[in-house]
Amino acid sequence: MLPLSRRDVLARCGTGLGTVALAGVLADDARAAADPLAPKAPHFPAKAKHVVHLFMNGGPSHVDTFDPKPALDRYHGKPVPTGNLRTERKTGAAMRSPFAFRKYGRSGIEVSELFAKTAADHSDDMCVIRGMYADVPNHEPSLLLMNCGDGRQPRPSLGSWVTYGLGSESRNLPGFVVMCPGGYPIVTTQNWRSAFLPGVYQGTYVDSQHTQVDRLIANIRNTDLPAERQREQLDLVAALNAKHLEDRADDPQLEARVRTFELAFRMQSEAADVFDLSREAKKVREWYGETTIGRQLLLTRRLIERGVRVVQLWSGAGQPWDNHDNLAAQHRKLADQWDRPVAAFLSDLKHRGLFESTLVLWGGEFGRTPVAELPALNGRDHNHYGFTCWLAGGGAKGGTVVGATDEFGFAATENKVHVHDLHATMLHLLGFDHEKLTYRYAGRDFRLTDVHGRVVKEIVT
Repeated sequence: MLPLSRRDVLARCGTGLGTVALAGVLADDARAAADPLAPKAPHFPAKAKHVVHLFMNGGPSHVDTFDPKPALDRYHGKPVPTGNLRTERKTGAAMRSPFAFRKYGRSGIEVSELFAKTAADHSDDMCVIRGMYADVPNHEPSLLLMNCGDGRQPRPSLGSWVTYGLGSESRNLPGFVVMCPGGYPIVTTQNWRSAFLPGVYQGTYVDSQHTQVDRLIANIRNTDLPAERQREQLDLVAALNAKHLEDRADDPQLEARVRTFELAFRMQSEAADVFDLSREAKKVREWYGETTIGRQLLLTRRLIERGVRVVQLWSGAGQPWDNHDNLAAQHRKLADQWDRPVAAFLSDLKHRGLFESTLVLWGGEFGRTPVAELPALNGRDHNHYGFTCWLAGGGAKGGTVVGATDEFGFAATENKVHVHDLHATMLHLLGFDHEKLTYRYAGRDFRLTDVHGRVVKEIVT
């Protein structure tokens, strides 16, 4: 005998309460089934309505970007005290930063020359969190912790939680889009999975290295049938699928597949337009830079403009910022790809009135050691004890520095901010109590921050 669904249980209750409860369940389910991505109100009013995650996968060095450490100049080539901190591999003496830092804006935040353009234009808009820390110095669990709030178990991603909580303002585009040029990063689609949340909230991957719309999204143009005939076919398939789903209630994978057909059809009417950057003025394309990263960020602005709720941009497949050697050349090359487009993107959001409603996160899964890695002595190892990320827009307090690492940059020491705290604060900026944005699965209520997290008040305006 098949197990009873909640509808069956309520319908078979011996009292009238079962019928009353069933009516409420059916009404809720009908609304959710009609359009699970329909816009929804958060727990309380908030400025942020969209999230853009600029993910520097591999682990950028905080002491070479946004956390200056003059002590490294004094101790360069000499051993430094590390206490009980242990690096993943054997490391040597202190390694000074090959990049110059200077103060920017009215706030006087110190930033390295690697991000001079972004700092010059937007330092007073950035909340630089120098007291970040994570759990382990390994890429895979740290990527999953930053993206999904758990480094071990299958959990929904931040983007999935946000679209689950807020829905999407776009009817013809996915609510959550992920761009990574050249293929998948490590742990691949687990970084943007929906896990036990309905599949409609999973990120939609785009290989943003391509310039042609048809290669960015396969089969985006319908060349075989008139739209009317395609609509008729889709309606027939939808009716058959609905019957199939009815006999297999509460199958999230099947439900996600059914909804994918409809979204794919709707995307053909709008996605070809939004991903066609030739529709942008030449001066705008030149402003961002006609490079892979520049195109990614310009596409992101176009997606946000059309109501997409969450966009995540990766530096590329693998771990581009994982510079165990030749760090000076590799970090400069990567920063050159990002600095100008990020500055243009933030300015463009302001120009179009989207900055206050768009929460932008920049950072990696962890930082890097202030000591050189052996044997080359020109790179840095992974460092989860302390690192930096920054937020801008969406109600984040610009022109501020939150937390600090020790004098060498090994570990967070002041106003420490765990990844769970970062997630709790981002959800707060989006209008959610992170303890109440939950989803019931396997007999318990789950949330992005699990049983952890605090809202960091110094980040919030």
